[in-house]
Amino acid sequence: MENGNPLPHRNIDASPAASDRALQAALHDYARRWPAEAGCVDDFLVLLADHDDPFVRERLAGHFTASAWLVDRGGTRILLTHHRKLGLWLQLGGHADGDRDLARAALREAEEESGLAGLRVVPGIFDLDRHRIPEHKGVPAHWHHDVRYVVWATGDENFVVSDESHALAWRDIEALAEDEGADASLRRMAVKWLEHPASA
Repeated sequence: MENGNPLPHRNIDASPAASDRALQAALHDYARRWPAEAGCVDDFLVLLADHDDPFVRERLAGHFTASAWLVDRGGTRILLTHHRKLGLWLQLGGHADGDRDLARAALREAEEESGLAGLRVVPGIFDLDRHRIPEHKGVPAHWHHDVRYVVWATGDENFVVSDESHALAWRDIEALAEDEGADASLRRMAVKWLEHPASA
């Protein structure tokens, strides 16, 4: 971020070692900013160090995913998807599918799932969440280690619903933070956004 403004994401093909070192540094920085989540960060660092590629969905012992906290230009609303597979209102995101640059993966997922152009990803991890994905169509239950990034909408906010969603909707972040029926990690991110805007 520069002068409070998100930087455009640079499409740089770094070596796996360089990409992994960058993610490792970002995880350590996240632990510094959110010391209460140090245990969660340790889980992510252990996965990152695994020799069995943790960036592909075929690794059913657990793998990385990337998500976007996609906010409107004013920073007061978040774009959510009613996820077709899980049946829940969630942030946009999905599998890295081998991309070791998770910020780039989050931006790609946001673009594909929203149909919005001109999105900008903010370097640095906004949130981490490790959660269990239930068995679905023969794919066994497994762990997602989800790395979340802030993504800003900078242009037209008229989204297009993709095949992965039942629906999309802009939600007021303050209302989301107080919604006891919302996904717990969504509420956590909403509170983070409202209480610690510098972290965004």
